Amino acid sequence: MRLDIVSLFPAICSGALSESIIGRAWKSGLVEINLIDLRDFTHDVRRTVDDTPYGGGAGMILRPEPLFECVNSLLTEESHVILMTPQGQPFKQQTAARLAKKKHIILVCGHYEGIDERARQCLMHEEISLGDYVLTNGAIAAIVVADAVIRLIPGVLGSPESPQEESFGKAPLLEYPQYTRPVDFQGLKVPEILLSGNHQKIAAWRDEQRLIRTAARRPDLLHKPFERCENGEKDEHH
Repeated sequence: MRLDIVSLFPAICSGALSESIIGRAWKSGLVEINLIDLRDFTHDVRRTVDDTPYGGGAGMILRPEPLFECVNSLLTEESHVILMTPQGQPFKQQTAARLAKKKHIILVCGHYEGIDERARQCLMHEEISLGDYVLTNGAIAAIVVADAVIRLIPGVLGSPESPQEESFGKAPLLEYPQYTRPVDFQGLKVPEILLSGNHQKIAAWRDEQRLIRTAARRPDLLHKPFERCENGEKDEHH
């Protein structure tokens, strides 16, 4: 996969994505990550990317010219362009799984009061939000999306079963409780079933614990149909 992140602050992404599992995937070539500074697509001395909104109001708006020039310079036949914005569709594990199958993703990071609506209408295939809150800039959100997507690329995680066993993997349920050594820690013991060696009973216990934990912590998930990865994807024609 090729992942391009367009931002006013590419250094924010560089530090986070160059470490740990994602950093190793980047260095090994499992994913190609390009961090693009939107200001490189301006043509004035001050490298201006924003301006005041027509109609008045607080804040500044990202101008369409650098956005169009930048995104168009990156486009291929396989590109999928995503705007990080609080107005987008909520980002979920199913979204990450769907995007992990793409060959080329361009994440455009919003900033200030947003982007010119013409860039939104003409350049974006999809808009994604992390939740009902606002960040100082979209680069922070792009890091989260990049991490969630890249870790699902085959070969990135040590075990191919890992994404299926964790929360929101096989179904919209939270993961079961996990234990490691020692067996007895300050009187708190590992459940006997996990020490039994009976894999069928262990699997049944884990399925039961998934339901119990989800009912206690996220009961809303039990009342939602499982959203398949392909749902919610926009038509990819400009």
